[in-house]
Amino acid sequence: MGATAGAVWGRSEQQDFRSRVRGTLLGVAVGDALGAPVDDMSLAEIRQAYGTEGLLDLGLGYGRRGAVTHRTQLTLFSVDGLIRAQVRRDTGAWHPPTDLHRAYLRWAATQRDWGPDERRKENGWLALEEWLYARRDPSRSLLIGFGDEMMGTLEAPKNLGEAGPEAAARSAPFGLLVGWEPQLVAQLAIECAAQTHGHPVGYLSAGAYAVIVHALACGESLDGAVQRALALLAARPGHQPVSDALQHALGAVRQGIPTPARVEDLMGEGTADGLLAVAVYCALVGEDVRHGLCLAVNHDGPSGATGALTGGLLGALHGETALPPAWLAELEGRPTILELADDFAMEMTQGPALHGPAGSSPGWLARYPRG
Repeated sequence: MGATAGAVWGRSEQQDFRSRVRGTLLGVAVGDALGAPVDDMSLAEIRQAYGTEGLLDLGLGYGRRGAVTHRTQLTLFSVDGLIRAQVRRDTGAWHPPTDLHRAYLRWAATQRDWGPDERRKENGWLALEEWLYARRDPSRSLLIGFGDEMMGTLEAPKNLGEAGPEAAARSAPFGLLVGWEPQLVAQLAIECAAQTHGHPVGYLSAGAYAVIVHALACGESLDGAVQRALALLAARPGHQPVSDALQHALGAVRQGIPTPARVEDLMGEGTADGLLAVAVYCALVGEDVRHGLCLAVNHDGPSGATGALTGGLLGALHGETALPPAWLAELEGRPTILELADDFAMEMTQGPALHGPAGSSPGWLARYPRG
């Protein structure tokens, strides 16, 4: 698998990339936080609670406004795993799915332990963040998939029948590997999704989502990004439901004013392909980021997942400054998210200056241990 080459990065390119990285991770989190309070509510219940127009602002969830769920937690551990994979490459060990699996096991520990164990030096800095130890309704598929040391693979995936959206919802960071070829981005996202979601709809939706984010992070249009994903999906066994859902999303754009009914039609049974279609549709038809996210969470389905998926697309497309500042001001964990985003951007653009045969930064290796 390829790596980002340092020589191609000028200053303006680095600044644009960092804005898109920040936008993607903050977008996932703010979409997750917006939708989480209404995750288990019907559209009628949402309107009864928030007014006839539905949810238009952050609501109370987990005792506060702006609280995130396991979707954001796992997205952050995806980033941590990707940085570790780059750092560990210096040792000659190069198998990113293993590094991601180790990162996800660190997340699983946060769901069992009372708080950080500072004796575990291999944890790095992210697993020492106390706010990440809140248990925010992780699905059974995640707890089973990361419940032991055995890593699911495409040949032997965990949870064979699982087609839910959780794997896709943690996959935006794979798309930020802009120095990689799209097919390699898809392959890595798919392999890592199979660690918890063994149904082709579950893992192929994750791969398609990562490819769309990748194209957006490289400056392509959303329509062009979806076409790229469709082209890569075509060679994959079992791709038809995901390809059909994406085509359905593109077709729905031309069907008039967006409505919750149209969103629910795209969503189908609430599996990953339908939620991916909703995210693409809402990102395409939204008048701005706020409108697109509100459209994505006002329906009968899993609002937090659709919000997170849509937020990742809009953040990658527009960068951090397009996100609603009032929502970011209340977003749980924003300092951590920004710190991790900047670390990822620095690793991808200036990795050789941080670690390599000629020498390594002790501070960087303490943050992202090779072990």
